[in-house]
Amino acid sequence: MKKKKRSSAPPPTRNERAGDAGLTGPPSAGENPSPPTNDGTQLVQFDPWLQPHRADLQERYQHYRAALQHIQQNGGLTGSISRGHHYFGFNRGTHNHQTGIWYREWAPAAHSLALVGDFNGWNRQTHHLTRDEFGVWSLFLPDELYAHTLVHQSRVKVHVVSDSGAMDRIPAYIHRVIQDPGTVDFSGQFWMPPQPFAFLHAAPLLRGGLRIYEAHVGMALEEPRVGTFNEFTQHILPRIAELKYNAIQLMAIMEHPFYGSFGYHVSNFFAVSSRFGTPEDLKCLIDTAHGMGLLVLLDVVHSHAIKNLNEGLNRFDGTDYQYFHAGPRGQHVAWDSLCFDYHVYEVQRLLLSNLRYWLEDFRFDGFRFDGVTSMIYLDHGLGVKFTSYDNYFGPNVDPDAVTYLQLANQLIHQLKPDAITIAEDVSGMPGMARPVDEGGLGFDYRLAMGIPDYWIKLLKEQRDEQWDLGELYHTLLNRRAREKHVGYAESHDQALVGDKTIAFWLMDKNMYWNMNKSAQDLAIDRGLALHKMIRLLTFSLAGEAYLNFMGNEFGHPEWVDFPRPGNNFSYHHARRLWSLSDAEYLRYRGLKNFDRAMQLLDIQFNLLQDPFIEQLLIHQDTRQLAFRRGPLVFIFNFHPSESYTDLRIPVPDPCDYRLILDTDRPEFEGHNRVAADLIYPRQAVPMYNRSQSVQIYLPSRSAQVLAPAGAFPPDTVFTTQL
Repeated sequence: MKKKKRSSAPPPTRNERAGDAGLTGPPSAGENPSPPTNDGTQLVQFDPWLQPHRADLQERYQHYRAALQHIQQNGGLTGSISRGHHYFGFNRGTHNHQTGIWYREWAPAAHSLALVGDFNGWNRQTHHLTRDEFGVWSLFLPDELYAHTLVHQSRVKVHVVSDSGAMDRIPAYIHRVIQDPGTVDFSGQFWMPPQPFAFLHAAPLLRGGLRIYEAHVGMALEEPRVGTFNEFTQHILPRIAELKYNAIQLMAIMEHPFYGSFGYHVSNFFAVSSRFGTPEDLKCLIDTAHGMGLLVLLDVVHSHAIKNLNEGLNRFDGTDYQYFHAGPRGQHVAWDSLCFDYHVYEVQRLLLSNLRYWLEDFRFDGFRFDGVTSMIYLDHGLGVKFTSYDNYFGPNVDPDAVTYLQLANQLIHQLKPDAITIAEDVSGMPGMARPVDEGGLGFDYRLAMGIPDYWIKLLKEQRDEQWDLGELYHTLLNRRAREKHVGYAESHDQALVGDKTIAFWLMDKNMYWNMNKSAQDLAIDRGLALHKMIRLLTFSLAGEAYLNFMGNEFGHPEWVDFPRPGNNFSYHHARRLWSLSDAEYLRYRGLKNFDRAMQLLDIQFNLLQDPFIEQLLIHQDTRQLAFRRGPLVFIFNFHPSESYTDLRIPVPDPCDYRLILDTDRPEFEGHNRVAADLIYPRQAVPMYNRSQSVQIYLPSRSAQVLAPAGAFPPDTVFTTQL
């Protein structure tokens, strides 16, 4: 290719640290904030745009404190409010000096409840529950009479008579639900193994940045069927560990009747989805992951629930307001589901106990909270642009939902101080990932949801030659100050039917025919190069953590579509084609190798946790972008055809620089235009307010990562050089 020397250009217009600019660029609050307040307004010290809403923040915090005070009268957050699963549902206990099983259910408006199941021949007349003054119904089944009939794995339901009629329901706190293959009816299953699962491994400590591998157990196999926990443990966990991620985010774990809902229409909050295996199978998966050094996060759905009467909580006691808001407010029109009433004490107990259950019984290491935007706004954020701070306060905000999230985060971190919580919020609500005592909602991270949308918009609307590099750089940095973000180029959302993966946007149908190494295809060359550059830019700029959806690291083609009537219940797009990345003759393997090398940047240099990001140059005309993060220098050449010899770039430190990662390497399916392990000598040539610079060879559509050579012994072998 033609090589060209770089002509002079104006210096970059701005050097900045990531996070110093808020969502809308607030004026500086200074480096020395005032002493902490105790009224929930400390956020204002770091974001002066919040000053007009100081009273709103105070009101928000007072609402939380009032709810917490009420809870503290009953043992605090770790008391009965989060131990519902040890009281409701089926639990061992005693009564009148007899041992046995207690079954309890909260159904205040019901007329009668009777336990039915295999143990009594499904007789609705023999095992009635007794109601107390709080609307809690209970029944004791002594071992002397029922030890041989109410047995592990036997089926159960509760017959509820209410103003809505009589109906067999699944207990609200049931731990397992199964579907009859003949009648397709769902039933609860009495789940109490004779011996508890024996965990062998302690949870690993998080070292370096959080690098999340988002996964769905059911679609993790290559075969067109539903995968299991055991198969995921055996076949997929080793892949994730080899890729050097340090956390897994598991989707669709909570029971959901419709597989095609991707797990987001939950029916039974304490039940592990039986289509993937048993609760013990899931515990084995988590324990094995811990042994491999992987944290495990649960994609928890507390933002809404399924409408189904037969499987879910809807009208459990005959009313529409038991667990959910009555009338139109309880209906989520966009999701065809029901919205919880977070003000109700027993709703708080159900959900907080649910979090504790997953943390303690299964040893999950934290949660990604789905649908936070939908929870905290009465209009669910639908169609709202969120262009003003006024959007974050006022009558459209649900104070009970905000308080619930604050209570949830406080509980989680009391139970497990190193637990990780992540908010899926597209609105940019201030304080989402700041401590509750500052006036925040208490999450550890928030998803940088605008980044994948930005990438897809660019790919849909512009050729890469048209991308505004200054806009791109600042968009990737445009996040709330002092709140940690999970950056990602794409997740499962971008791959769902109706859209497609970044790789498929870049290469489309050419991927079907020309991903063989022997094929020559300029569209494939372009797509592979940009796929690596997009991910490296996102990894290095977009947050303090990183997320990738299963298979996208190697450029999985097409899209995700679960079996449904519209596709004739096909599993064709509900699986992962691992063989593409395993085949040595296909170019997918190079993308997988590059993704692994990218993760190693964080392992070796603690990249994601380093807050110091600084622009070095942006040359829009010749398509270069350079910046530093921590000690590393990143330089991108987006020009489609021009490679630059002796390209001069400013460097921050007065030393030689070593090439440690090159997207153009042959093991990454690049063109091998730059020698490996080069040393770029420091030159005392000032450039853009720097006292030194280096000259490099930067091929077209490629990127390089440089490290200060003097900081390492000459014989250091960087792990990014596979």
